[in-house]
Amino acid sequence: MANNDEVRFISSSIKLPPFSSSHYLHSPISFLKHTPPCNFAKLPFNFSFNFNPQPINFISQLVQNQPFLHHKFKNRLFETLFKKPPLFCSATLVLSDSESGQSKSGDESGTVVQYKGDDESGPVIQSKNAGSTRAAEEERVLISEVLVRNKDGEELERKDMEAEALNALKTSRANSALTVREVQEDVHRIIASGYFMSCMPVAVDTRDGIRLIFQVEPNQEFQGLVCEGANVLPLKFIEDAFRDGYGKIVNIRRLDEVISSIDSWYMERGLFGMVSGVEILSGGIIKLQASEAEVNNVSIRFLDKTGEPTVGKTRPETILRQFTTKKGQVYSMIQGKRDVDTLLAMGVMDDVSIIPQPSTDTGKVDLTMNIVERKSGGGISGGGGISSGITSGPLAGLIGSIAIYHKNLFGRNQKLNLSLERGQIDSIFRINYTDPWIEGDDKRTSRAIMIQNSRTPGQLVHGNQPNNSGLTIERITAGIEYSRPFRPKWNGTAGIVFQRASARDEKGNPIIRDFFGSPLTASGNSHDDMILAKLETVYTCSGDPGASMFVLNMDQGIPVSPDWLVFNRVNGRARQGFVVGPAQFLFGLSGGHVVGKFPPHEAFPIGGTNSVRGYEEGAVGSGRSYVVGSGEISFPLMGPVEGAIFADYGTDLGSGPTVPGDPAGARNKPGSGYGYGVGVRVDSPLGPLRLEYAFNDQRTAGRFHFGIGLRN
Repeated sequence: MANNDEVRFISSSIKLPPFSSSHYLHSPISFLKHTPPCNFAKLPFNFSFNFNPQPINFISQLVQNQPFLHHKFKNRLFETLFKKPPLFCSATLVLSDSESGQSKSGDESGTVVQYKGDDESGPVIQSKNAGSTRAAEEERVLISEVLVRNKDGEELERKDMEAEALNALKTSRANSALTVREVQEDVHRIIASGYFMSCMPVAVDTRDGIRLIFQVEPNQEFQGLVCEGANVLPLKFIEDAFRDGYGKIVNIRRLDEVISSIDSWYMERGLFGMVSGVEILSGGIIKLQASEAEVNNVSIRFLDKTGEPTVGKTRPETILRQFTTKKGQVYSMIQGKRDVDTLLAMGVMDDVSIIPQPSTDTGKVDLTMNIVERKSGGGISGGGGISSGITSGPLAGLIGSIAIYHKNLFGRNQKLNLSLERGQIDSIFRINYTDPWIEGDDKRTSRAIMIQNSRTPGQLVHGNQPNNSGLTIERITAGIEYSRPFRPKWNGTAGIVFQRASARDEKGNPIIRDFFGSPLTASGNSHDDMILAKLETVYTCSGDPGASMFVLNMDQGIPVSPDWLVFNRVNGRARQGFVVGPAQFLFGLSGGHVVGKFPPHEAFPIGGTNSVRGYEEGAVGSGRSYVVGSGEISFPLMGPVEGAIFADYGTDLGSGPTVPGDPAGARNKPGSGYGYGVGVRVDSPLGPLRLEYAFNDQRTAGRFHFGIGLRN
């Protein structure tokens, strides 16, 4: 081995660099202007938080002129935006002769070789030639002793820090021959432990051999925290993140994990925010600089199908009031996605995208909404359906419909609909005008005005006439309703409706009594007039199988005239489902009661597809009161097809005879009954398509039932 007399290993100091904006040059968010700190908020364990009301300057070439938010949410781009370099930097190691090479510039012994770490910039410095450099790098020095000391060469006051440094060493052991690179790697390991801000290896020639000393400078003890620019980041979140480190030596690895957790908090919520700077101040104070991009301006740009600017038909204020992202708040991509979905739900747009761009106002972001409208807000549509009130005939229950509509009247998203539905017996002509958000209202109140002329089968209450004559109920209705959400998932409706109802035979002539002599009107006239005040509240959780639903409505007759009907009708229904393994359980309960003078056709019919399956529509009974309960279990069969087992029970609570004319008693309806059966479900854009076969407790033949959507 070559002579190792008076050879020293020297490393330059390694320190945690200050975290200025240059450290995050590749981040889309950079802090360009520091503002004076505010008063610290004292925490129970001496953490200090300085929340700076002035945010950072948002600069991002990655989002400039890019459709950053679309109705198809992209997480990968978001992760790229908030990517940042690690906290650690590499050491620089120098191997030199004990006698400076400055006086021996022409001698090989004066060669100096400097190796730059992986994270350092600049070339490798060589003197003489590359061959001598490689020889110096591979030259091994026999080490007799390895020690850890402070930067002054004295023993460390904290023995736990000495143990951490020794545990980090891998190749530097007593009685081992080491190269420069091996010593350098151990220097990196000590720094990578996270407890030290600098490390310098020094080789000392002793009588027993070469003593290798790692002179380290531990980080400070953590005594407090200053956080600037965190306007939406919860105080408790930061407090909990740093709580375990109070009074301990700052560990850079742990600090990096905490910073990553803060960045993850922003990312999980889709917020344009991150930790853009970290600095360890004197006294063990850690200073965090949070960067949060606030919304400055929101603008709208209408585009045609080719992406060229065009003139929009929808008023900008109509679009902006649907936009929940407001000026001054930190921009959230998740909230932006909800805004896009809301705008698409207006039904007048084909495509919506949101593009965030750097604002001229420091620390803020401008949002541009690119909107592609549908070619026409109006049109003609046709369709068909099934009426549950008709159970006999060659085309039982089939209904055809046609509608003329406009979905964007006056550019305010107001809707006008003229529709006609016609079936074997059913017919409905309806004119409906809806303003989904009344101008000037901040509660999202909608208004609907309706005029309707309908004819529906009377079998639900009165059943089929023994002489096979048809019985229909004709209603002329006009009214106005107001609706608005008043709590999350809760919606309320209030309105007033005029209604004129009468019974008609199959030729369309008015009749006041049926085949059994039971009255068909409450007033005894050919028709009943009434004005109803309507109230309804609806709770909906979601469309998931385990979701809950609750509806409660009330109609109150107003005595405008002595001949007009006055009654109160309350009706409610609830549904709750939950999942156990592959099976889904769904339970439903409904009930109602009527007080006052009411026409018999307003009684509650029991039995049928959405009541007690296994019975015809209204075949169980019709009462002043009723309760219907149901339960079913569904399970997957194949693809979108599910199987189901169900059971229903309904009763009029003995109120059938109290209905004017007792139509249920005249037709020998039982008043209560149950049904059970099996069925299949198929998912569709309209909801589950239900085909069911059920039996009842009357021992009659089973019946098929077909329905669309979940059972009411």
